[in-house]
Amino acid sequence: MGWTVGEWPRTEDEAVAEQRRLRGLVDLDSPGPVPGAAGRVAGVDVAYDENSGRVAAAAVVLDLESLAVVDRATATGTTEFPYVPGLLAFRELPSVLEALEKLSSLPDLVVCDGYGIAHPRRLGLASHLGVLTGIPSFGVAKTPFSFSYEQPDTPRGAWSPLVDGGEVVGRALRTQDGVKPVFVSVGHAVSLEHACAHTLRLSRHRLPETTRQADGLCRRSLAAAG
Repeated sequence: MGWTVGEWPRTEDEAVAEQRRLRGLVDLDSPGPVPGAAGRVAGVDVAYDENSGRVAAAAVVLDLESLAVVDRATATGTTEFPYVPGLLAFRELPSVLEALEKLSSLPDLVVCDGYGIAHPRRLGLASHLGVLTGIPSFGVAKTPFSFSYEQPDTPRGAWSPLVDGGEVVGRALRTQDGVKPVFVSVGHAVSLEHACAHTLRLSRHRLPETTRQADGLCRRSLAAAG
């Protein structure tokens, strides 16, 4: 299940150039897996120890119908790329890809704790991962970054556009009645409608179960590695 990613950029200029190259490969037309259909969805997340530079990534696979965990994998290492806003994928993806490679089989869909095309260069981690792996992907973020939105109505399922410079780059989505919205953006090979529908099906709480499971696993893995 290996992916050819070439040599990772080492400087900010190289990373920005790579994002600009890859954004032209993002599939914004394919609808992706149908919400409610049988399949497997992976959540991926990363935890850091900023003092040591150690990083732990987790991939947790759920059954799309029952939300039962059916597979999981972790990868630990050290961060090689500096912290630069808008370039977090270059810190996180090497470990995330390693964790995905350890799964027994590829999922049908990946949900990232972060952004897809809701990104200054329209290539957040979910888009970057989707292009490299070919797996339909989208991002569900906890904050709107620097983008603007109106508060959606109170009921679960209400949403409002997430906008950057007049361009709609995602949705602020209410996953439970009265809770703070999450911010959904297309990554690769899945529509925004389907991404939001999957997010609602995956969300027993504010955050999708994929994110909750992957967050807990990567934190436990980081603690164990320390």
